[in-house]
Amino acid sequence: MTPPSQIQEREHAALVADLRTLRPEQWRSPTLCGDWDVEDVVAHLGAASRLTFWGWLRSIAGARFDADVHNQRQLEEFRGDSSAQTLERYAAVGPIALPRRESVAGLGELIVHAEDIRRPLGLKHEPDAEGLLLVARFFAAKDFAVNSRSLVKGLRLTATDAEFRTGDGPAATGPVLSLVMAMAGRREALADLEGDGVPVLSRRLGA
Repeated sequence: MTPPSQIQEREHAALVADLRTLRPEQWRSPTLCGDWDVEDVVAHLGAASRLTFWGWLRSIAGARFDADVHNQRQLEEFRGDSSAQTLERYAAVGPIALPRRESVAGLGELIVHAEDIRRPLGLKHEPDAEGLLLVARFFAAKDFAVNSRSLVKGLRLTATDAEFRTGDGPAATGPVLSLVMAMAGRREALADLEGDGVPVLSRRLGA
């Protein structure tokens, strides 16, 4: 199996290449990640790539364990004086190593946030197939950075383009990347899915 950190390095390089094609105004474009624009998401990824576990612990404790406050502080610290500088800073970072270097969690963070940027901009990218399956299985099995396992509890997820099937109950079927994005809480991914489990997911995401 390819180490998740190596897959992260390839996905990071692919995202940097896409970001270099953006016009200045596109850096202010909305993303699938709440109120964050493209530069906010890139700065968030860059900040996460620089944090050690102990650095994260100090930061989250300093934010009184409010993840939103922690994330906003970290991305503001990482952001450059311009989107070009933010991009160059991001291009220079290594893999996200939380909670440890070879955790699938960091790879999932990168794949999801890269798609948060690409989908609204109409940029197409097929993530590393092996890495995407690792993330799908991780999200289905654990609540970590997102409550993915709880979100799909009691549902049967089946990928149409990969060897991924998990759970029992009402079905949600579609591309594995869209299943990953749905598990990460992105309502926009539901348009790619079919089955009687999709309305259940929609209700849970709207709650």
